[in-house]
Amino acid sequence: MPGIKTVITDCDLITAYGRGVLSCWEGILSSRSAIDKMERFSTTSFQSRNAALVAGLKYLGEDSLVMQMLFSLLKRHQIQIPSDALLILATTTGEIDILEKQVLRGDPDAKESRFSFLLEKVKALTAITGEGIIISSACASSLAALGFASSLIQSGKHDCVLVVAADAVTEFVFSGFSSLMALDPDKAKPFDKNRAGLSLGEGAGFVLLMSQKRAQQEARTILGEIAGWAMSGDANHMTGPLRDGSGLEMSIQKALQNAGISGGDVSCVSSHGTGTIYNDSMEMKAVNNIFHHRPLPLYSIKGAVGHTMGASGLIECVMAIWVLKEKIIPPTVGLVDVDPEAKDWASLEQRDLKGRIALLNNSGFGGVNASLVLRH
Repeated sequence: MPGIKTVITDCDLITAYGRGVLSCWEGILSSRSAIDKMERFSTTSFQSRNAALVAGLKYLGEDSLVMQMLFSLLKRHQIQIPSDALLILATTTGEIDILEKQVLRGDPDAKESRFSFLLEKVKALTAITGEGIIISSACASSLAALGFASSLIQSGKHDCVLVVAADAVTEFVFSGFSSLMALDPDKAKPFDKNRAGLSLGEGAGFVLLMSQKRAQQEARTILGEIAGWAMSGDANHMTGPLRDGSGLEMSIQKALQNAGISGGDVSCVSSHGTGTIYNDSMEMKAVNNIFHHRPLPLYSIKGAVGHTMGASGLIECVMAIWVLKEKIIPPTVGLVDVDPEAKDWASLEQRDLKGRIALLNNSGFGGVNASLVLRH
């Protein structure tokens, strides 16, 4: 149904900076990285000792790390979340620590670690009735979920969708990235010419989306609009991105077309920006081709909160809402010596923003790319 707008009416986060959107926003603006040495499990055999962890979580305890974050996040928002909302859960590994705990006990058949069990737990926390949807598309999961939610609203199939995203740092997850030699031994340095890999992080968040009509009928505050989105596949490698960036370029171009805008309408880019050599390089090639080598303000938050995997796109969307609202481009935390490919693009320090449209990008294992256009 043409003319239906998807708007964001509520959101919240938990990151390594603490609970709440403002703690994350202020932490990033301070240029202080939340990535630090961790003691959750032994890292002596791994490539790095650092990650961005949420304080106060108990590893291999009664509840999974993800559920500990989600319980704290969602219980206080039940009244604001309509019970008739469609729930979309986005995650890469979900409650993988339940499986870890069972394996350590000699019982590898941990069906409770399945995503379907986590979905039911989230429904109970939110008091949402009806069916839910799970989207697990590697590190593009939550950006894909937000885009899909927008399509459901624009098509008239739903007028209210809650997107919940969460991922946690566990020994299984950490060892996997370490075995791929993907971790920076120190801390992630997105778009730095001396970058050496990513730093893992954990977090959880939600975004409540409605049709503009329903939001106005319920007198909801409108934080922003999802104007367009798209996805693409590299068809290149299980973990390595297409080096020329053409897969991500296609995703960006389709997202702009879906939003009915051109590259000249975009005010800033919230990048995937992991700090790995090839990811940052291919992303710069893609944006240079889309914007015809006319640099835009571009930033990454992964040197601040770490790479939160399936939750990263949702956390970045919430931060982009604040970027557009406050008219501030945040610094790319960890960036010191800008790579020549990112020169005049990547933000070294906080600066003013002109305009009201942000482009968000995520890429993930398997060659998946997702792009989203956010308007304030």
